[in-house]
Amino acid sequence: MNGESRGRGEEPRWTPDVSGRVVLRSFVVFVLAAAGQTSLIVWLPRLWPEGNRWYLAVVILAYWLVLAVVFSALIGRQIRERLERPMRELSEAAGSVARGDFSVYVAPRHVEGSSAWDATDQMFADFNTMVAELGGIETMKSDFVANVSHEIKNPLAIIETHAKALRRKTVSDERRIAYAGVIADASARLNRLVTNTLKLNKLESQTIVAEAVDYDLPRQLTDTAAMLVDMFDRKGIAFDCDVEERATIHADPGLLDIVWSNILGNALKYTEPGGHVTLRQTSDAGAVIVEVSDDGCGMSADEVAHMFDKFYQGDTARAAEGNGLGMAMAKRAVELSHGAISARSRRGVGTTVTVTLPAVC
Repeated sequence: MNGESRGRGEEPRWTPDVSGRVVLRSFVVFVLAAAGQTSLIVWLPRLWPEGNRWYLAVVILAYWLVLAVVFSALIGRQIRERLERPMRELSEAAGSVARGDFSVYVAPRHVEGSSAWDATDQMFADFNTMVAELGGIETMKSDFVANVSHEIKNPLAIIETHAKALRRKTVSDERRIAYAGVIADASARLNRLVTNTLKLNKLESQTIVAEAVDYDLPRQLTDTAAMLVDMFDRKGIAFDCDVEERATIHADPGLLDIVWSNILGNALKYTEPGGHVTLRQTSDAGAVIVEVSDDGCGMSADEVAHMFDKFYQGDTARAAEGNGLGMAMAKRAVELSHGAISARSRRGVGTTVTVTLPAVC
């Protein structure tokens, strides 16, 4: 066989050079990959005269151009998948949250703090934090509604029972007066619950606009103590008020009235006759510190941890005397005054509640 053998009508695919070696003419194979599909294109161009050297350059240029297109398509597909997959996961998770499912979790693709951690991972982490907070708020909302319903139901049941008893003709006048007193007490408790619930709602939603002014805190504490001293005397509790001559703070006096009345009210409620309650105010390092201490029944560590929770009442024997909203309101009022509130207590020893507020220099 020699290099010039061919069929009729066929174009030569190779030709011998002057030394007798075979020279393979342009034979190009293109592989195209895009959108998950692969195509094979075989290009067998028509032979050109030996003098047209530019033809080889065109073929090489076309070859590299196709490679560039294929490479760009593959890279584009990879980038698109890298962006679309996390966005699709986030979209599905957001849809679940919109339907009320707060248990969803979108796992970041990398370990937090590693060099691979990127903006997408941070977005997933922030989304998970948001969902957890929304779930907590939803739980608190459900608990709040359940607690309010329970607190309203009890006094209403008392009112209904004694009102029915008053309708009986056989009830003596003495019992009628007693029943009327019970109804009045239950109505007052219900009124306090509604009032405190509305106050707490305003405090938490910040619809109460704090009207902060510079004022003398010891004077406010003295006035509050003067209003409560008769109640302490009637219960047989010794009450001491030890404050500085002057200590100026910048806060809303109305908000802090809520704080002092609730803290002192708790001390009065949980201290037995013959006990002792102390209201003390000092200043230290740009702060004004108020402490209310009692030698009442005290609380366990678990009770102290929940002391400022809404509707929490540590001593169930005294649950009828309040509704568990007072200390929650006090905590929120202190926070709105840019202060801090804490408590320490020991069962059988007593409780101390401390409020720290920024002083005006």
